Amino acid sequence: MLPRAAVVGAGAAGLCAARHILSRPDTFAPPVVFELTGGVGGTWCYDERVGTYEDGRPVHSSMYRDLRTNLPKEVMMFPDFPFDAQLKSFLTHQEVQRYLERYCQSHDIRPYIRFRTAVEKVEPVVMTTVDNKTQIKWEVTSSDSSGIQKTDVFDSVFVCSGHYSDPHIPEIPGIEHFKGQVLHSHSYRYAEPFSGRSVVVLGAKASGLDISIELAKVGAEVTLSHRHSPLTFPLPVGIRQSSPVAAVDGNGRIHFQDGSASEADVLIFCTGYNFSFPFLDAAQLGLEIQDYVVSPLYRFLMPPAFPSLFFIGMCKIICPFPNFNCQVQFALAVLDGTVTLPPQSEMEAEVRRQLQAKAERGVQQRHLMVMDQDQWEYCQALARAAGFSPLPPVVRSLYEEVWRQRRIHPENYRSLNYKLISDAEWELKQD
Repeated sequence: MLPRAAVVGAGAAGLCAARHILSRPDTFAPPVVFELTGGVGGTWCYDERVGTYEDGRPVHSSMYRDLRTNLPKEVMMFPDFPFDAQLKSFLTHQEVQRYLERYCQSHDIRPYIRFRTAVEKVEPVVMTTVDNKTQIKWEVTSSDSSGIQKTDVFDSVFVCSGHYSDPHIPEIPGIEHFKGQVLHSHSYRYAEPFSGRSVVVLGAKASGLDISIELAKVGAEVTLSHRHSPLTFPLPVGIRQSSPVAAVDGNGRIHFQDGSASEADVLIFCTGYNFSFPFLDAAQLGLEIQDYVVSPLYRFLMPPAFPSLFFIGMCKIICPFPNFNCQVQFALAVLDGTVTLPPQSEMEAEVRRQLQAKAERGVQQRHLMVMDQDQWEYCQALARAAGFSPLPPVVRSLYEEVWRQRRIHPENYRSLNYKLISDAEWELKQD
């Protein structure tokens, strides 16, 4: 019998896993994709609801209404599946969602998805083969929309459930005294309700900056509080920068680390997300799952003790779809024997060396899963080991250009449009 994989989640990573498994019917049985919602697209599915669904499960999507991608479609696409050429470079979330639906349809993935099905538990079980060898299989227990539980057995599991659904809320002394509205960007949908109000936004990464600009446009008075050096590019009128929030006093005033204080109507945490896999027993897998780090993961992909469990898309500051595409192909090369893994102890030692090298470079614990410039060599190494086509150099070149533009024009860089000329060259399109 051909080996069968479970895929947890039908977002971009899960669809990518299913597509590559289905493309090799002589090597792998069709997968089973478990999807909590009624559609594909994962975090790209916009939902005005916040909090919980009718069945009490949390709303997963963190998408806000007016979000546009901060990477152009020329860099975002799966390498073998371009976006519609008529679209502008920087897309709305609806356009990305439609692209993922088209990807799903083009590769005929939908028949293998169990919609409105929650994965409750994934655990390894030791099986004995006919020739008395032991092998690890995976029991996946799921429940459908009517609450009926079912357990299936698989040879491997691809965890593609994302990491943008469990909000990280830092501790702020005295926060209980704040008299205004407190929310995380996970529950932010659009700016109009904040018009004319004073808002403190905590965090100046992509969502903090984006949301601050949206708020300023509807007349909110925004204090952008962050721990970095002051941003040097021009910010819209209505946004001022400040140091991190230190505490909230008994009267509900917010105090900042530079000694200043202010009243505010709203506090929005744009402080990222925790890694959360409620269906896994981390200790059983030899893993430590903290807010911002999952370790040890060999090649940022698999626990050395259980190398048939793959976490797709765990790294941050990456070109997501191309990264998923490389990780999935490497994982399948592990499963079909093309890639021979080192012994468990060697894999663990390699992970320790990598994380230690990062720490010695001054990388904080919370940023150990951030890839940024390391992503290119990482994807190249996966391609070399597994024997698939590497990412064309134009992806890196255009990605770096857009980062540069973003630092110069945080409000307007999305008005630019690009065109790929070859695997190595792109050009700026003239409107």
